[in-house]
Amino acid sequence: MNNIDWSLLRSFLAVVETGSLSAAATQLSATQPTLSRHIRELEATVGVSLFTRSARGLDPTEAALSLVDDARAMGEAAQTLTLKAQGRSQQLTGTVRITASVVVAGLILPPILAGLRRAEPNIQIEVVASDLAQNLLRQDADIAIRMFKPTQGALIARKLGEAPIGLFGHQSYFARRGRVDGRDDLLTHDVIGFDRSDAIIKGYAALGLSATRQSFPIRCDDHLVYWNLLLAGAGLGFAQVPLASRYPELEQVPVDMNVPPLPVWLVLHEEVRSNARVRRVANHLSATLGDFFQDARAGNHRADRKPVRPNRP
Repeated sequence: MNNIDWSLLRSFLAVVETGSLSAAATQLSATQPTLSRHIRELEATVGVSLFTRSARGLDPTEAALSLVDDARAMGEAAQTLTLKAQGRSQQLTGTVRITASVVVAGLILPPILAGLRRAEPNIQIEVVASDLAQNLLRQDADIAIRMFKPTQGALIARKLGEAPIGLFGHQSYFARRGRVDGRDDLLTHDVIGFDRSDAIIKGYAALGLSATRQSFPIRCDDHLVYWNLLLAGAGLGFAQVPLASRYPELEQVPVDMNVPPLPVWLVLHEEVRSNARVRRVANHLSATLGDFFQDARAGNHRADRKPVRPNRP
């Protein structure tokens, strides 16, 4: 196994994991002919057939399955070597890849990253906006902003603060529908719900409010679309208090919904924390996001203000 080109084993593992050349090519950002050539070269090297064709795609042979553990071990060693090499870089040049939720990446990070670009013009930034946790151990990203504490031992996590969640409405909505006087009043208002998730329905139940999916006239699981529906005055909606407080046209409903705040963590792999450009970006994110969520902890948001309450229609 020591004399086998790692690129061949990388292609081999991708085909084993995905079951087809096309899916493996997508995973590796390669072409099917390249992967097919890699499989042929690997078969010639080890002297056995590695896959058989079936209606499902490509099935690994017994010989192939016997190589999987060793190939994965080599992959982990290669990733560790790359991370350590990156960690020794002391140049404030190159690329740093950041992953964050769709809302954080789309609504909170842009001005923060604009400031970073002005301060560090030689550092290039890649942003992965995803509500799925990217794998830092596999180098899917260098830095992650997460709303949960990671548990993997090889990751370093720094808590930046907490994001309280509140129920908000656009001023145009209140002008049209009137105010919310209490929890029970929510059942007579348009609240933007989730489509497949039952989180809001469960939250209502915890407050003693009976609601079904049909209780929410507009439903969407995409958080960025949800946010824009709130801004459009389509209904009341749940949002992070420090974010919503930046928009003067949004007002927080003075009803305690007992929604726990979201913890905000900055996460990176321990092998890259000594990399100068990754450390510089991490420190910038830590300071700016820390200030952003510190305002929420200090109560410096519009929920403390009492907006003018127009008469009910």
